[in-house]
Amino acid sequence: MHGEYKVPGGKLVVIDFDAEDGALANVRLAGDFFLEPDEALELVNAALNGLSLESTSEDIARAVRDALPADAVLLGFSPEAVAVAVRRAILGARDWREYDWQVIQHGPLSPMTQVALDQVLTEEVGAGHRPPTLRFWEWDESAVVLGSFQSVKNEVDLENAEKYGVQVVRRISGGGAMFMEAGSIVTYSLYVPAELVAGMSFAESYSFLDEWVLEALTSIGIEASYEPLNDIASPQGKIGGAAQKRLSSGAVLHHATLSYDIDAEKMVQVLRIGREKMSDKGTKSAKKRVSPLKSQTGMPRADIIAHLRDTFLDLHGGAPGEITPEELERAEELVRTKFATDAWLNRVP
Repeated sequence: MHGEYKVPGGKLVVIDFDAEDGALANVRLAGDFFLEPDEALELVNAALNGLSLESTSEDIARAVRDALPADAVLLGFSPEAVAVAVRRAILGARDWREYDWQVIQHGPLSPMTQVALDQVLTEEVGAGHRPPTLRFWEWDESAVVLGSFQSVKNEVDLENAEKYGVQVVRRISGGGAMFMEAGSIVTYSLYVPAELVAGMSFAESYSFLDEWVLEALTSIGIEASYEPLNDIASPQGKIGGAAQKRLSSGAVLHHATLSYDIDAEKMVQVLRIGREKMSDKGTKSAKKRVSPLKSQTGMPRADIIAHLRDTFLDLHGGAPGEITPEELERAEELVRTKFATDAWLNRVP
């Protein structure tokens, strides 16, 4: 069995072993990490030998930690990272480059069509009708996109939303509200088989699926990092956040929104983000918390999206793809029957 795990912001951990009588045997840990003292590697291998194939990630990490000498130094990985690699091997997890990725960039679609497409394309990947896909959103309308479990009245000032022509939309994933204006954010969705993140916890899968974004941002001069559970940030502030939805079919929707530019005054008036009755302090706090890509790079939004796309293709491969007419038709039908209905929009009033 063979498993690999690239630690977000760290090093590659590789594990090879045989499965004998329900246990790990002939374990060989490798990678481009740093480990001192040298003999610690064999101590870890010995500790993993004989562990049950049914061991949890916590069991495996504990065995590794207990085997390390008190003066051991681990750089670029951890006992938990070794556990992820082992579980990925046991579960038959696959690597990014084992898939034929499609990358979709399309013209503007309404926010409701966007969230409906997320459901449709995830279902298509789960059914095996579509290869794993990366899609960049494009729109020309303003909206607040709520997480699946957020309360409308707690999150949105509906009077101000109407005043500014901001529609309210609810997506199928959890997480927080997105304030979307045309040209002001960068949003992408990944539709992947669950086997890509096999052996990982939810928290580990978030940073794993966005590692390519961190590499892209770093290469244009942003000191980007992942802050658990789902925030992409820099020393200047939060850049964006991610959300996930896992379907019973075995497909995972992972999408993220990055702030390119921001109208903080309007955002604070539309979103109830702990503001103090629209005070100037609340506006300044929102500005400070969010650090847009435009101010950090000076790059046009289209260039940032192109750089994200090219980084993904360089790291994971892929080819240009399209939304099929059938997929778009299904999405529009879902808008009519689900996403535009009061029952969905106000499922949490």
